Amino acid sequence: MFEAVDTTASGVVVDYNVAPTDPVPVVRNSQTTRSRVLAIARWGLLPPWATDRRGAARMINARAETVATSRAFARPFATNRCLIPATGWYEFGPSPRPGIRKQPYFMTHSDESPVVFGGIWSMWTPPDDSGDRILTCSIVTTAAIGPLVAVHDRMPLVLPRDRWDAWLSATSDSLALLAPPTAEAVAELEIRRVGPAVGDVRNDGPDLIARVDVPRPPVDLTLF
Repeated sequence: MFEAVDTTASGVVVDYNVAPTDPVPVVRNSQTTRSRVLAIARWGLLPPWATDRRGAARMINARAETVATSRAFARPFATNRCLIPATGWYEFGPSPRPGIRKQPYFMTHSDESPVVFGGIWSMWTPPDDSGDRILTCSIVTTAAIGPLVAVHDRMPLVLPRDRWDAWLSATSDSLALLAPPTAEAVAELEIRRVGPAVGDVRNDGPDLIARVDVPRPPVDLTLF
């Protein structure tokens, strides 16, 4: 699909509930051959100057509005962009009724073909050379559009196929790449109501993305 060389040694695993610092697949340009490669990165970008890994969990997303100027994200955005494929993503929307916890949704294509996020990557080496270099990444996010606004005010920067080349090219007009997806692209997404189990990262499995029925209001049998 991505015309990329697989460098993962079959390291891509199925994960229905990815948490910060978990491994995720990324597609990026090789720094030596400039061909595309599929690699495994840790979700949560660590800039080269980070002194330890503790900040990675707070660096999973990079806002499109500030990614080009942020101290942590500006250089990766300028030179180290990647594609991050997924079946979809979760958001917690408004509660369906007062007193009920927020409702989780799974945004995906109806045929569950991959949704591709614009991402950035950085290679991090422990300052004390106590371990191997680690490939890390963040997902670029933008303001939600279309029907997704009813669920959450933010969304990943979803890239259609015709924007992949430009995103991966370091010579492309960087700011133009941050344009949100078109309304047509968002209309192709299913906003799927799912169960609350996804709220616990210890849970995993295909049941997490299974569609659940809309709860019906309780029947009032009071006679007047």
